[in-house]
Amino acid sequence: MLKPTKPALDAAVTPLVGRSSKGQPLSYNRAPAPDLAPWLGRIYVTPVNLPPDYCLSSGIFNDSSMVRIQLGGKWTAHTADGIHQLGRAALIFGPQSKIMPVTVEGSFTSIGYALNAGAGYALFGRSAHEMVNRLVPLEHYGLNSEETLAAFSHTEDPVAIADLLERRFRILVESLGRPLPNPISTAFEALSYAHPNASISEFAAEMAISTRQLERIVRRDFGMPPKQVMRRARALDMASHLHGVADEAEAEELILRYFDQAQMTREFTELFGVTPRRFVRTPNPLLTLALESRQAKRLEALERVPPGGNRPWQ
Repeated sequence: MLKPTKPALDAAVTPLVGRSSKGQPLSYNRAPAPDLAPWLGRIYVTPVNLPPDYCLSSGIFNDSSMVRIQLGGKWTAHTADGIHQLGRAALIFGPQSKIMPVTVEGSFTSIGYALNAGAGYALFGRSAHEMVNRLVPLEHYGLNSEETLAAFSHTEDPVAIADLLERRFRILVESLGRPLPNPISTAFEALSYAHPNASISEFAAEMAISTRQLERIVRRDFGMPPKQVMRRARALDMASHLHGVADEAEAEELILRYFDQAQMTREFTELFGVTPRRFVRTPNPLLTLALESRQAKRLEALERVPPGGNRPWQ
């Protein structure tokens, strides 16, 4: 298996929130308030300084739908619909089946939140399947981009921004009647964090539904079939380990999810576009920020880290 190597860094990127013990950039991210936990998986605020005339070439890979409010920077994103060129924008990103190449020029602040599996369908009646590897303005879901951007233009304090995100989302949920995500999707998301090698048929039996019913629910709420969700979860955990934003105490467990080095390399390359070895040697700060936020959510969900507690990589 791949020998541990210190992950590469992009020295031009200055994260204003701080760095991990291995020097990787960090965002301010936290679990939502308890009353919003059925819908929100994570809230994040990421202010980053970049040198003038510097183009950051990176990528993002999220396993959930995301609301992203981009304040500053000139962005390009390679999506299923082609290349998007963006400035200040309020967007909804669907879940991703593979890494999405992204570039950005100029310092920026990116803020937003990750939706739990099934939350988009519960709140808006929209399937995650239609949004895989895509991004759309907030108007696509009946929301207002300009009003949203204006609301976050008056403070730079990450805690205040996160609090405002929660207040606005609470109003939205209340206005929609607080419809809850499907509990089967909630349970399947938890399974993907804990045991992404678990049997799909056994899980369906535990939920007292057929495998076909499970496949329909998961495709609707995750955007892809159950086995693909699990393969993605394995790869995202491994990527977090390789970039130094995972719990080193479970490193062997993450590696043993793969039958051998060949399987790991094949699956990892399909999703990230590079081998694990090259992944370690290539700085990818935007991806690392997303991986760290997801891993923090995962460890809190598994009760290995208390909400707001110190993370193993800090």
